[in-house]
Amino acid sequence: MSIEVLAVNISEKKGTVKLPQSSITLNENGVEKDAHSGGWHRQVSLLGQESFDKFSKQAGREIAYGEFAENITTRGELLYEMHPLDRLIGENIELEVTQIGKKCHGDNCAIYREVGNCVMPKEGIFARVIRGGELKAGDQLEFRPKIWKALVITLSDRASRGEYADKSGPALKRFIELHYSQTNRNVEITTVIIPDDELTLTEQIKWAKLNDFDLIMTTGGTGIGERDITPDVVTKLVDKTIPGIMEHIRLKYGAEKPNALLSRGIAGVIGKMQIYTLPGSPKAINEYCSEIFKTLDHAFLMLHNIDGH
Repeated sequence: MSIEVLAVNISEKKGTVKLPQSSITLNENGVEKDAHSGGWHRQVSLLGQESFDKFSKQAGREIAYGEFAENITTRGELLYEMHPLDRLIGENIELEVTQIGKKCHGDNCAIYREVGNCVMPKEGIFARVIRGGELKAGDQLEFRPKIWKALVITLSDRASRGEYADKSGPALKRFIELHYSQTNRNVEITTVIIPDDELTLTEQIKWAKLNDFDLIMTTGGTGIGERDITPDVVTKLVDKTIPGIMEHIRLKYGAEKPNALLSRGIAGVIGKMQIYTLPGSPKAINEYCSEIFKTLDHAFLMLHNIDGH
């Protein structure tokens, strides 16, 4: 969807209204000459005309562009319905959404002092500059939501030969679909069934990294049997492990079912891609995913250098 730029605004001091400009220049630090520019994730602020209209009624007066301290005033899309890592792309610039809303400055905010409320903390969004250039009122921005890419790998000699139906892979796929649908985000899921083979698994993981996948979840091969090689293969490939998640899961369910402690599943990251190795049963999938998905989105923010606290 196309978004119209209504105004571009700058302030030299934080906590003050921004003043409309004929144009602004975006660079690697944000908006040139603006007080909020810098090497952080909230370089550029945006607010929609739709939010102005609602707040003007509450304030009992017309609100001028820039009064909410937004750098870019827009029309044509509800900005606060976007998500981190979505993109806004213009002819000369490209922005990546990093945060929706913010903590209110209270008495340090000019609008708050006047009205006792502010719309920016709820409906403003923040972005960082991916591609810099000039932006002015009348320019158009294309909203391009991020398409999350997930790979589900079932490891099973018998299932790969068609001797029985894979149930764990579809269970994982349903969990991923539910997680993203709950926040109205787009996800593409690729599923494969492979034998318990080190070379085949290694090739699948390297392929996912090469094709910019965000998430890999495997099922099967986490035990201590001769053919259980999944954690061993993944350990060789990850850049960093995330031991706390799997330790927590093993302790939580192992207290009731000691056999759960025999699972050697690991979690880790390869570049900006997360990878989790889960046991090969639908029941275990439910238990593990119920815990993993509590931290999944925050982990992605960390991997993309976004302070989500």
